[in-house]
Amino acid sequence: MSNYTELDIYKLAYNLAIEIHQMTLKLPNYELYEQGSQIRRSSKRVKDTIAEGYGRKKYKADFIKYLVYAQASCDETISHLNMISDIHFKEKPLIELINEYDVLGKKINKFIQYVEKNWK
Repeated sequence: MSNYTELDIYKLAYNLAIEIHQMTLKLPNYELYEQGSQIRRSSKRVKDTIAEGYGRKKYKADFIKYLVYAQASCDETISHLNMISDIHFKEKPLIELINEYDVLGKKINKFIQYVEKNWK
């Protein structure tokens, strides 16, 4: 890999952040700067901490630390998704997005394990 954009977890996190951004534009105006802002920031933070960690890949411990931060932001995003789904999307819950973030979290976890065992 020559750069972070080649990582599957980065690509998935990037695409999901775009989906989250678009979904929040459908929220009521009062939520755009409340729950909408929170979830936009947490979803974008997943991809950003993966990128920052990759930039520190020379230092295995730093790389892992930033991947753990990405995992935490992924969990935070799921928490926001559940709340937004329960409040604003009762008719059509955001199950698909929640499941996609769950998959992303598992992939980040697998990548952390890979880095722990195989990174020089």
